[in-house]
Amino acid sequence: MAFWTEASPSSGGPWAPPSPASPLVEAPLDPGHVDPPTLSMVFGPNDSPLAGRSGKAVTGRVISERLQAEAETSVSLEVRPVPGGGEKVEVQARGELQLGILIENMRREGMEISVSPPQVVLREHEGRTQEPFEEVMCEVNEEHAGAVIDAMTRRQAEVTGMVPAPAARQRLTFVCPSRGMIGFKTAFAQLTRGEGLLTRAFLRYERCKGPLDGVRKGVLVSTAQGAATTYALNELQARGVFFVRPGEDIYEGMIVGEHSRGDDMDINPTREKKLTNVRSVMADEKMFLTPPRQLTLEDAIGYVAQDELIEVTPTSIRLRKATLDSNLRSNAAKRAKR
Repeated sequence: MAFWTEASPSSGGPWAPPSPASPLVEAPLDPGHVDPPTLSMVFGPNDSPLAGRSGKAVTGRVISERLQAEAETSVSLEVRPVPGGGEKVEVQARGELQLGILIENMRREGMEISVSPPQVVLREHEGRTQEPFEEVMCEVNEEHAGAVIDAMTRRQAEVTGMVPAPAARQRLTFVCPSRGMIGFKTAFAQLTRGEGLLTRAFLRYERCKGPLDGVRKGVLVSTAQGAATTYALNELQARGVFFVRPGEDIYEGMIVGEHSRGDDMDINPTREKKLTNVRSVMADEKMFLTPPRQLTLEDAIGYVAQDELIEVTPTSIRLRKATLDSNLRSNAAKRAKR
């Protein structure tokens, strides 16, 4: 910014127009453009069987007041009531990072909340539904470029540029729907072994694209309530990767792991070994469990599916089905296929 000296023309000194910081300027400065919210999540009180064990603020009124106070200090955050949702409110923000920071601050304040999967904010334009698109730039090693392009293509992204970068690297540019970038940060780190650079920015609204292809596998859902046992987890660990440890409290409808296949699977991780009065050499064989996969809040936001919820408490982060009863979920799935 250039600074001008103020002097009267009659004084014979140099004269120039007043600077924007001068008291003589009364016109306000341009506030600049604020990108519109692109993602939304529904916040509500935690209603799982383990609710109220570690949090001190568990009511919907307290959660709503906290979100309204946050919206008053953030120009890019919007809080709206959910029609027919009771104590639930919808929070619109500009990305996963902003929503993740808000959720983390709330859990550190002692709140227990239930959060829905992130949804893109759609809009209607000339009778057509449009969704937000982002410009994504990746800089990766040459041996990782093919895997990154394949992963972005499955997320409905289009390659708009590919140029070589220094040190045997490739600079890739994509235009991708915002919903395709949900949870991609973790996958990108795995594909590039932590050596890639990823930047993204809101670009524009365009016509909605098709569904995403094979972004996530199925999950392992508990059908019982109790404590997970080493015996049950050892028998079931061939089915996938677990998110829980032996002795951890679980409930019906809670997601305890990721299935090795693309569909969901109901399991009983609380089953215990039957005791008998007959002893044998193999009666007390050792059991070796693979260490569970610990989901962070950022991982959970990008991992949760549309029929699932994130249970956030001051001490833990869990994934669960929106409908806990397995029979109700099965009946709903049958009706959807008709």
